[in-house]
Amino acid sequence: MSGGVDSSVAAAILKNEGYDVTGVTMEIWSGEACHIEGRHHGCYGPGEEEDIEDAKKVARIIGIPLYVFDLREVYKTEILDYVQQEYLSGRTPNPCIRCNRIIKLGALVKKASDAGIEFDFFATGHYARIEFDKSRQVCLLKKAKDQTKDQSYFLSLLSKQQLGSLLLPLGDFSKDKVRELASELGLGVHDKRESQNFISGGYYSLFKAAVKPGPILDRDGNILGQHKGIPYYTIGQRRGLGISSGETIYVTAIYLERNAIQVGKREELFSDQLIASELNWIMGEGIEQPVRVKAKIRYNSKEAEAVLTALDKDKVQVKFKEPQMAITPGQAVVFYDDDFVIGGGIIEQSGKLP
Repeated sequence: MSGGVDSSVAAAILKNEGYDVTGVTMEIWSGEACHIEGRHHGCYGPGEEEDIEDAKKVARIIGIPLYVFDLREVYKTEILDYVQQEYLSGRTPNPCIRCNRIIKLGALVKKASDAGIEFDFFATGHYARIEFDKSRQVCLLKKAKDQTKDQSYFLSLLSKQQLGSLLLPLGDFSKDKVRELASELGLGVHDKRESQNFISGGYYSLFKAAVKPGPILDRDGNILGQHKGIPYYTIGQRRGLGISSGETIYVTAIYLERNAIQVGKREELFSDQLIASELNWIMGEGIEQPVRVKAKIRYNSKEAEAVLTALDKDKVQVKFKEPQMAITPGQAVVFYDDDFVIGGGIIEQSGKLP
């Protein structure tokens, strides 16, 4: 229970359905990140204290016990250090996907079990659905009924074992309906804003003195200016480049070994293929022959027709029917068959069109 409206309503729904519910909350903030005035707090930052208090209030209203577990050490190692290293390596990670797999349904579940809390299922407030496939005898991950709010992308790297013990009470609801239920139940969080950032004030507080300036290049290698440090840039970025140009330019490539970023026109961002590794298969155990799927290269992108081809046991090529904009190493690519998640992986590289 994060103290937000989604997990609060999820707990209330399960309690009303007759489940014996226990709330668990993570304590992850260690004081490193600073809140910047004017920005709503993120998952990690000073707003954690307020969120924990909200979770406690909701638990009292629902009538369930709530435990707060200190996960600061493992969170730093598995999320903060990972994110920092990824950005310093010129990649753009997705911390939410990693946190769901390693922290929320990993370290937090273990912490609760070690504390003597007995449970059959672990529930979250994600907008997605779990469906049991009788023929395969396995739980499958499915998109939310309200696909404008669908969060199956963020759960795509969960293991089959994790999905088998997961409950998603909000999968059939819209966000508006969830806020309405929170108001009807008197939970006090129906109008609470969602966290807009992973870290209060943005990712930059992680880097501090660990970055150094370098050249900004065009596609011909001409120096156009100087960047602040590679971690401050991502493929497709067009703001904050500090370059005067008669047309809009974007970050098109990052060269770690040269400590340089390359910029160019929008059309230079398009690629028709990528290579992904760190694969997780929810439907089946992998692929042997090329298979047609719908693939999504980031949470807010549209699904696109593609063909998956295995390169080895833990690496696939994703060839798109139509070129995709700003395929970004470090982000997750997720594969769909209609409403079901086939699996996903981490983008290693993209292939540029001529």
